[in-house]
Amino acid sequence: MPSGTDGAPAPDPQGSGPAARRLPERVAAIVSAKDEEERLGGTLQALAQISVVDLVVVVDDGSTDGTLRVANIAGVQTVKHQANMGKAQAMTSGAKVVALLEAEEGGTYQSDVPRALLFVDADLQESAVNLDFLCVPVVTGEADMAIATLPPQKTAGGGFGFVVRKAREGIAQLGGRTMVQPLSGMRCITREAFEAALPLATGWGVEVGLTVDVLRNKGRVVEVPVELHHRVTGRGPKAQAHRLKQYRDVARALKVRGRS
Repeated sequence: MPSGTDGAPAPDPQGSGPAARRLPERVAAIVSAKDEEERLGGTLQALAQISVVDLVVVVDDGSTDGTLRVANIAGVQTVKHQANMGKAQAMTSGAKVVALLEAEEGGTYQSDVPRALLFVDADLQESAVNLDFLCVPVVTGEADMAIATLPPQKTAGGGFGFVVRKAREGIAQLGGRTMVQPLSGMRCITREAFEAALPLATGWGVEVGLTVDVLRNKGRVVEVPVELHHRVTGRGPKAQAHRLKQYRDVARALKVRGRS
């Protein structure tokens, strides 16, 4: 074994420590938005304050209001789905745009490491500035995916926990981890880990499927408390119908991965 001048083993240039990994120096924020004209502007203003985020892509997923106009005024990159295609497709579309833009950049930037991807809900408004904390474990090489855990929300509401329980138990069974907030959509992930998890689970099972896939691929996953606030779904008939669809999609994502 090679050794240093003091007799200790020489550092392995191909070692597994953070310094030996090709670390992303930049982050691309991907904002999936449907009919978020009122809140999107505040979210984009907050993202502009995060120094490590140097690219923002808004995916307008079939909006019928002025969501796309707000994004264009902010000067960010945009993708328009003429019909609502769901969050998984919005995330995939955003990641493809980031890759295309990086290919166009060529060698104009000193680092050839792809940007990490930061997935952002469009309704976070000014609280989105706190997502800088979520980027840290990924850009420093401590994690392949960081998931935000949110504090109690300012607006009353929320469900009865049956979807969360299903998601938490499924991830524990298939991925070997018990997650605090298994349905959190705010997450920062390396491009390598994201692409290894494609195709994403469809519908509302996308977050659960992504977590299971990254864990199964031996990815390092951490949960990071972040002060984020967004709309709460509530408990009315419409909200409960949404939760039933969410439960269905989470169960489907887990079932598919249970067979693999």
